[in-house]
Amino acid sequence: MTTTRELGTTGLELSTAGLGAWVMGGADWEYAWGPQDDADSIATIHRAVGAGINWIDTAAAYGLGHSEEVVGRAVAALPAADRPLLFTKTGLVWDDPARRDTPPRRLMTAASVRRELEESLRRLRVDHIDLYQVHWPGDGKLLVWGGADETEPVGATELEEYWQTMADLRTEGKVRAIGLSNHGVAELARAEKVAHVDAIQPPFSALVRDAADQIAWSAGNGTGVIVYQPMHSGLLTGTFDAARVAALPANDWRRTHPDFTTRLPENLRTVDALRRVADRHGVPVAAVAVAWVLAWPGVTGAIVGARRPEQIDGWLPGADLRLTDGDREEISHSLGG
Repeated sequence: MTTTRELGTTGLELSTAGLGAWVMGGADWEYAWGPQDDADSIATIHRAVGAGINWIDTAAAYGLGHSEEVVGRAVAALPAADRPLLFTKTGLVWDDPARRDTPPRRLMTAASVRRELEESLRRLRVDHIDLYQVHWPGDGKLLVWGGADETEPVGATELEEYWQTMADLRTEGKVRAIGLSNHGVAELARAEKVAHVDAIQPPFSALVRDAADQIAWSAGNGTGVIVYQPMHSGLLTGTFDAARVAALPANDWRRTHPDFTTRLPENLRTVDALRRVADRHGVPVAAVAVAWVLAWPGVTGAIVGARRPEQIDGWLPGADLRLTDGDREEISHSLGG
């Protein structure tokens, strides 16, 4: 990998692809991806760093800290000069940590954020976080996939208040940069009035393009953009069909999600378009999914997950692949424009 881009005005120079560590949280928690071997995770991290990936994105919520622990172990085993930048997130807290199969709460009180930060520092084995991000708006509601449920909120915190807490952590040197994940344009503008938004992290892929407005806002405000799910949780790797979905482990959330069930046939039309482009360039389908995201104006980098070292080879070429206008038009047309 040779291409790098600066993350907004932070001075952090990022490889265009970063390794996502969601799957490394293991199997025994809500929103798990099924069983995951820690040794495979560590080998995957080392393979990514060896290939030129210089940042890893994780979160305290992934496996209730287990992902951070695995990342910390893997990075500590590397020579100091080779260690990647570490990005993590705060704001998803379980009411009862023993009930790992229940949804977390979107909690951003100052005390909770500071407690989470100290725990993340310990698990990652570092004295500061390179990019600390708000995982979801701190409205005190339980998280359901893609949003919040309608139960009574507990511990709701106004955006201006929790963003000031994040800014304070940056001033104190506990974090180098701060970001907002899953926040809309209006929320980003409110936050910017309190303190500069160094980065955003929205979902973005050839199938889900709702974040285009947030990306445009960021480009006009000196804010970096790292997008997640560029391969749409594996759907855009070109390896999924109805039979594979049915064979997923029972505790893999994708097994029952509409994108992998009722919407699968229409989603596979976009996969077919990616495959045609991939064939022309002589690269895997997953590489084209990553390249499509990175070609979008304003995107700094893409978070891409992997379970095993060899999976990185499937999407790594996308970090440097340049798509033609015709390629992008064909992929866009597959989704209706």
